[in-house]
Amino acid sequence: MNTLRDNDTTADQDASALRAALVEKMVAEGDLRTDAVIAAFATVPREAFAPDAPLSQVYTREDVVITKRDENGSATSSVSAPWIQAQMLEQADIRPGMRVLEIGSGGYQAALIAELVGPDGEVATVDIDPFVVDRARHFLDATGYERVQVLRVDAEGGVPEHAPFDRIIVTAGAWDIPPAWIEQLATNGVLVVPLRLRGLSRSFAFSLEEGKLVSRSYRLCGFVPMQGAGANDEHLVLLNGEDVGLRIDGDPVLDVGGLRAALNAPRVVLPSGVEVGGFEPFDDLDLFLASAFDDFGLLVAKPAVIESGLVEKSTRMGAKTALAGDSFAYRAPRATSEDRTSFELVVFGHGREAESLGEEYVELIRVWDRVHRHGPGAQVTVFPAGTSDAEIGEGRLIEKKHTRVLISWPSPS
Repeated sequence: MNTLRDNDTTADQDASALRAALVEKMVAEGDLRTDAVIAAFATVPREAFAPDAPLSQVYTREDVVITKRDENGSATSSVSAPWIQAQMLEQADIRPGMRVLEIGSGGYQAALIAELVGPDGEVATVDIDPFVVDRARHFLDATGYERVQVLRVDAEGGVPEHAPFDRIIVTAGAWDIPPAWIEQLATNGVLVVPLRLRGLSRSFAFSLEEGKLVSRSYRLCGFVPMQGAGANDEHLVLLNGEDVGLRIDGDPVLDVGGLRAALNAPRVVLPSGVEVGGFEPFDDLDLFLASAFDDFGLLVAKPAVIESGLVEKSTRMGAKTALAGDSFAYRAPRATSEDRTSFELVVFGHGREAESLGEEYVELIRVWDRVHRHGPGAQVTVFPAGTSDAEIGEGRLIEKKHTRVLISWPSPS
């Protein structure tokens, strides 16, 4: 008998009411948009896949339930927040009778997928961790989803014995897309994957077109990182002991000594004149900046350093940072209304090139505001690693182990 669940102020019999309330909220928020996905969320008992968490946490739209941590306390497996799971399933557009592969297991989302494909479809969910696999198998059997196949594999090689798949959904943060995922995707198939590009993760829905992947949509997301052969950690470059650092995706040549000196030197402050606020998302600005600068990273700092005024509060979650030699520039919001509902984007520059780099940053913010803020967004195309430059086209090209990823920005029509 589970003590946490038994002591929770919400009784077990109220789970169905909490589930219905969560679905209603997610419909209102726009997370759930289609009847099939709404019905799946209303049917599958989420609490059965997170028995050690209070019901109040299980049925909160934004809450992640951590199910395993490593020796450093970092999460290695979780039941993702409901809004993220809904977002990915809506992106996948799963239909009855489809064959679906889920990479990164836990059980709950596999059950949702089983509802979507129906009795004539097939679902395989895989994970590299035996703890996760055993847990998923147990919970799926206990909730009546015995037909879901649960496999322990390193998903870098996919699952060829069950391919081809109409849909592949990846629920762990990926740095690259291995060939097997593309090869095992059926004609007209869709791959939904939280792909990291220059330190920024987005859940992309890709269609397979003539041997390459073309983005259909993308959404902001966050996932525990991929394990096994596909693991690829960011580099952390320390600038002020362990209190301030740069998270770098890739291996650029940096003037670390110069950057450290720049951090503690006087800075320049450059207002952009561009305001954001309300409920309008502007995470596309981050992707635009990441594709514009030659060297890009995330400036992170601990609370005590932020409170000292050395860096701005935006560094708490990773300030989007342009790098050039011994100089760097990043942005932070400054409130323009008393109720703090609107903010101006302000750029802070450090180093000998602070002024010019900061001005370039400001101009890019203004370009995004004028041209792309209400546009179609980025087009992301994933080519096999051997594709020649002549076949790829214009944009920011990101080189990875298995692929070459192109980010381009079509202008509004």
